Amino acid sequence: MAADDSRNGQPWPALAGAGGGVKELGQAGDGKYENVPSDSTMDRATVDMATAIDKCLLFRDRRKGHLVSETKEAPMSPHGGGGGASSFYPGQGSSTLVSLSPPSSPSSQQQKFSHGSNGGGESSSMLKKLESTPTFLSSLDGPLFVEEGLVDSLGTDSAVEGKTENEEDVRFQELLQTGSSMEALLASRFRAPMAPLPSALQTGRGFPARGADATCLHRQSQETLEDINTAENETGGNFHQQEELSPLKSLQQQQGASAPNSRSPMQHFHIPENFRTPDKLHRKRAKVLPFFIRRGPMAVSTRGSSTSQTRASIQVGSMSDALDKGWTPSVTPASPPPITHDDGQDPMDSDNDDEDNQRDNDVIEMDANEARMDLTDDLLHKVFSFLDDTTLCQAAMVCHQWRMASVHEDFWKSLNFEGRKVSHDQVALLCVRYPKATQLNLNGAPCVDESLVQQAMRSLRNLEVLTLGKGILSDGFFHVLTECVSLRKLSITDAILGSGSAQEIQLQHGSLRCLQIMKCRVLRIAIRCPQLQTLSLKRTGTASAILQCPRLINLDVSDCTKLSDAGVRAAATASPLLASLDMSNCASVSDETLREISLVCAGLRSLDASHCPNISLEGVRMPMLTDLKLHSCEGINSSSMAALAYCVMLEVLAMDVCWLLTAVTLDLPHLRSISLSNNRKFVELTLRSPSLMAINLTSCPALSRIDITSSSLEKLQLRQQTGLVSMALQCPWLQEVDLTECESLTDSVCNVFSDGGGCPKLNCLTLDNCDGLTSVNLSTSSLSTLSLVGCRNISSLSLSCPILQRLQLEGCDRLMDATFTPVGLLSLNLGICPHLMKLEIEAAQMTVLDLRGCGVLSQASICCPRLLSLDASYCSKLGDGCLAATAAACPAIQSLVLATCHAIGPPGLLSLKKLCDLTILDLSYTFLIDLSPIFEACPHLKVLRLSACKYLSETALDALHGGKVLSELRELDMSYGSLGRAAIEGVLALCPHLIQVSLNGCAHVTDYLWSHLACPPIPLVLGTSEDMVRALQILSCVGCPNIQTVKIPRDAACLFLSSLNLSLSNNIREVRLGCINLTYLNLSHCAALVILELECPRLITLCLQDCRVEAEMLEHAVLGCSLLETLDVRSCLKVSSAALTRIRAVCPGLKRLYSTSSS
Repeated sequence: MAADDSRNGQPWPALAGAGGGVKELGQAGDGKYENVPSDSTMDRATVDMATAIDKCLLFRDRRKGHLVSETKEAPMSPHGGGGGASSFYPGQGSSTLVSLSPPSSPSSQQQKFSHGSNGGGESSSMLKKLESTPTFLSSLDGPLFVEEGLVDSLGTDSAVEGKTENEEDVRFQELLQTGSSMEALLASRFRAPMAPLPSALQTGRGFPARGADATCLHRQSQETLEDINTAENETGGNFHQQEELSPLKSLQQQQGASAPNSRSPMQHFHIPENFRTPDKLHRKRAKVLPFFIRRGPMAVSTRGSSTSQTRASIQVGSMSDALDKGWTPSVTPASPPPITHDDGQDPMDSDNDDEDNQRDNDVIEMDANEARMDLTDDLLHKVFSFLDDTTLCQAAMVCHQWRMASVHEDFWKSLNFEGRKVSHDQVALLCVRYPKATQLNLNGAPCVDESLVQQAMRSLRNLEVLTLGKGILSDGFFHVLTECVSLRKLSITDAILGSGSAQEIQLQHGSLRCLQIMKCRVLRIAIRCPQLQTLSLKRTGTASAILQCPRLINLDVSDCTKLSDAGVRAAATASPLLASLDMSNCASVSDETLREISLVCAGLRSLDASHCPNISLEGVRMPMLTDLKLHSCEGINSSSMAALAYCVMLEVLAMDVCWLLTAVTLDLPHLRSISLSNNRKFVELTLRSPSLMAINLTSCPALSRIDITSSSLEKLQLRQQTGLVSMALQCPWLQEVDLTECESLTDSVCNVFSDGGGCPKLNCLTLDNCDGLTSVNLSTSSLSTLSLVGCRNISSLSLSCPILQRLQLEGCDRLMDATFTPVGLLSLNLGICPHLMKLEIEAAQMTVLDLRGCGVLSQASICCPRLLSLDASYCSKLGDGCLAATAAACPAIQSLVLATCHAIGPPGLLSLKKLCDLTILDLSYTFLIDLSPIFEACPHLKVLRLSACKYLSETALDALHGGKVLSELRELDMSYGSLGRAAIEGVLALCPHLIQVSLNGCAHVTDYLWSHLACPPIPLVLGTSEDMVRALQILSCVGCPNIQTVKIPRDAACLFLSSLNLSLSNNIREVRLGCINLTYLNLSHCAALVILELECPRLITLCLQDCRVEAEMLEHAVLGCSLLETLDVRSCLKVSSAALTRIRAVCPGLKRLYSTSSS
């Protein structure tokens, strides 16, 4: 920029563009706009004149609300622009959008202008007062044009306000219509004497003289002149009375000729002395226009094709209008629809500053309250700092500003070419372009060679991290490396080092901190780095390593199989400050090397000597060691524990797969983790470690005894320790123990986990498949979960666990005696213990108890005051006394199942009086004769099941007639009983309150049953003419052999019947149903069925499996079932596929059709 440094407050000589001169919009000979050369000049009077007119028209447009500023303070353009001059030149560093168009001609193109002012003096004060920037376009080398819509509105306002024309105004319009010069036009208005105008104005090209463009200007001339006076009053005086700002008092002569390369004449600006540049320049901002304008319409002007063509505009007034047009709203305008020119170019894209000034100016008028996002360079820098290099390159393609921001050197401190297909020249170019980069990664790049690396190192003088791989690095590279004084970390992977066949390298560097040479082919290495702290030679085939690194802390020589015992010793002992040493898979390392290392490196804290078969730790003393790994060390045995006893600071110990290890006895106060897995001969473990938190003993089959003392251990897993016999634990914070498949454990283990056994906070204990347990006796106040699944040899179980919530006893087939006093169980299932003989339960919170299958249970003491459901099915030895005691101790029982309890008699049933809430009672398969004890003791029963009660008398159910007893009864099951026809039909005829009746397998159910259902029920009081409604909804007559005809007419007194099951009734030949509420009908396996007539409009499911009904009969039957969804005709041989097709046509709502072909 040609202006002086604004930070020093120097005056700006002129508005400068990218080339150092003023960038102005002109008009070429062909009518198209182009940039005026920067060396055109203009005197001060011309600037003052333009400023004055600019102020006047700004005030008018601002007052009428036609032109709206986007921001109060427009940012300074990098091309210059400030004060009144910037308002005179559109596009020079402002942020105000206005609607301006060039003259209508076939070759004219609309321009999108963004202009404003950051000037000082009176111009700046006035702009602050107006809270906007000037929006008057006045190009000296191009015609002025105002849109017709705007002029029409201005003319209308003038007419409303009743403005009149004086003589001067009339004279001004006449001169304008006749195409007079600029000098004559201004002289007719201002009284001050005028100097000659520049040639550009004298030619009259500054205003349109005739045509549609002139008409637009003429229509607003009167209003423009009056607004000049108004603006004078607003700024505190007349322009012609102010000496230093009067544009019409004197116009200086043109200063100098135009430059040879100029395309149109321009004048140098004379900037006032008091005008100075601002203290801080604001850079360009990226404007993101939203999809919708929240308040006010958005108009996008289009190009005019001819002088007579009216300019079109797209109006988007509201969100609903936009949705009607098919636009998709977005909360965050991340990708707004681009506003493109006729050539398809995006106006947001700009490759350089010249293109920014030359871009087509499509006009967008928006309300001042529209949503807008301005991103300064500082904000972009902050956002881009979170992006990786790939995303940063993608962001660079958005626009010119983003591209310029993305290439900032702060984002390219790290040049990562790992695994990328880049050329030699590209890498070299980027290294030259970003010389301040601190990290360079060339690992896996196919173009890498030694010359490129050396060139990059010379270009990057601040290089700190260098990563290389897969190449050949000769001695020359390591010599050049010394010139890279800023290098802190060097990593070389899978490379060939050295020159020729010698493969020897000497590395010397004064500031290197970290060196990694991994998987490299080299025979001898000599390293002299006084500041080196970390060195890794992992998997390097070196046979000799000479180190002169006095400050080395971390050394890794793992998998250096060619490195001898002496080589490891020399490398380690050369660094007395060594704190971490990894020499795993160095098979030649011996105890002598470890002893010397322990003497020289007294501060060694981490040692990995895994897979070193010659190590036994004999005579090794490492008191500061905290981490020791000895995996697969064949020399480690029980005598090695004496050396470990001196490692008083040891925290992590790993001795997996040590075949000779038989016993471990350690007393280490700081030990936190120990791993002893896969030690086949390991027998005994004794640990005294208060800080112990983790232990791994998997796959130690010979382990028989464990003694652990720890105040930090919370979880202990000893799964599949088949030889474990005894345990001793003193772990006050132990919460979870898993001893699954420890088959040798004995009953003594219960003492360890009971109160006083050393685990006071134990809450979860798993003893699954521990076959050695026979009698489990646990008394603990902390246990909440106990699992004894698969413990087949347990015969006695006694638990005193007040907060026990979960107990699993699946597979405890031999359990005979069970005591749970007290326990916090909510439910308990003992039906899987068929040999249970004695049961005692005291559970205050238990609600469900299942004793099904405990056929030998004879003594049961159940004290569960909140018990709601008790199932004692097949407990054939439970007598009246046990039932009475249970009813007294569990008064809240609501459901009681006593099926197949043959020992229960009338005394036991009478004891049920204490169960006031009993609603479900199941007495199936009992030897009851009289039901009067039930009617007396259980008046609130709702469900009574008497299935297979073959000894009931014919009059046992007479008490139910008319609801005299059990008036709340809703479900009655008389299946497979011996009750006669009269008793069954009497229940259906005289018990209208029943909702569900089951008569499965009753031989006395005949065709007369349906006539009783068809007739209204008998009234409760004889002589009452009131019609009663039968509440029956579900009727089940499965396997009734004496039913042949089923006929329920449409007017039958079973209006609510919804489910009818007649399956397995082989003698049924005729079914005629007219139940309007029937939804389920099952006639499966009714082989004799011939006639089927259905008038069931609400039928949903029809089952006819293995029936011989004709296809035509079936089609006719389903005609009256319009809601049918499920049809089962499997094994119906007379129903063909064609018939099924017709059925589908008859029942369009059919969703599931089961047939033999489909199955």
